[in-house]
Amino acid sequence: MINSHYELQAVKQTLDLERPLQAVEDRLGALADALQRQDPDALDRVAAELHAALAAAVGDFALAARTGGVPAELRQRLAVAGGQVAVQREALARATASLDRAIEVLIPRLSPAGLYSAAGGADRGALSGGSLLA
Repeated sequence: MINSHYELQAVKQTLDLERPLQAVEDRLGALADALQRQDPDALDRVAAELHAALAAAVGDFALAARTGGVPAELRQRLAVAGGQVAVQREALARATASLDRAIEVLIPRLSPAGLYSAAGGADRGALSGGSLLA
């Protein structure tokens, strides 16, 4: 039973922090699902929602830290959520790098110095005055 004003305030603060933290955890789950389904539209939407949820949670936790502290259990859950965000970011970076490599193999970049003319010689910018014509 809650016996004091401080205990009541601590319970209220815990409930106030639980909502934004649960929103972050829910958005992380939705992001993992969208990644697994490879759904780019859902990824964009959920990533924006996660960003907003994280911003709200960090703001609420910062305020709580300044005005009385954050319960250890909620601090731990926020740290776990932050770790999950880092894991998702790393997975997305690896997927992006893999896609970039595949695109590079399929559509190599064309560099002007590496092009050859129909006669087989390097075409080094005949239009730019790179050769002498008689």
